[in-house]
Amino acid sequence: MATLILVRHGRSTANTAGLLAGRTPGVALDERGAEQAAALPGRLAALPLAAAVTSPLQRCDETLRPLLAARPELPLHTEERINECDYGDWSGRKLGELTDHPLMDVVQRHASAAAFPGGESMRAMQARAVDAVRDWNARIEAEHGPDALYVMCSHGDIIKSLVADALGLHLDLFQRIHVDPCSLTVIRYTRLRPFLVRLGDTGDLSGLAPAPGDAGARSGDDAAVGGGAGAP
Repeated sequence: MATLILVRHGRSTANTAGLLAGRTPGVALDERGAEQAAALPGRLAALPLAAAVTSPLQRCDETLRPLLAARPELPLHTEERINECDYGDWSGRKLGELTDHPLMDVVQRHASAAAFPGGESMRAMQARAVDAVRDWNARIEAEHGPDALYVMCSHGDIIKSLVADALGLHLDLFQRIHVDPCSLTVIRYTRLRPFLVRLGDTGDLSGLAPAPGDAGARSGDDAAVGGGAGAP
């Protein structure tokens, strides 16, 4: 079956402002995010890509623009089911304002029970994203063969939930997974099981150096809801 290359969008203005963007309109890549997106064609240059699939949000569209400019023959498809989690009333708020909310502990430690007020549950988020990937895997294989590779640009929590599914991890464990902005996560699907080939690959180890946590983070024990800003 097809090999999926998941791209988290480049660093956004919301990431650096410590905001939980969610589906808030008008969230664009910042200067660093634009640089990350510009490097994407070179990182994927050796791969014969069959298609590109994207979340409908602006920051994903901007992340794929350089790749599509370099490969004008590459078909682009928009997929609503890989849209960012609908954080409802939390959307657009400072993460620092949410760290002491009682729901945050549930989000961190019991994600399968977390449902955002006015939004969706994390369980529903994972289910729709997994369904989308399964459908696209079948479509890409039918059109391009079992060895085809394709790119899907989405969001931190979506990608983490897809990795958890591929590894057979309960959703309650998905906060143990981390993917930086514009990182590549590769999952090769087969008839009987998926294989995680790459996880959050940026080709850059600078993010391992000691540094202050993401804006709005409560402690080093907590996952960055929404994905975080990555290395400076």
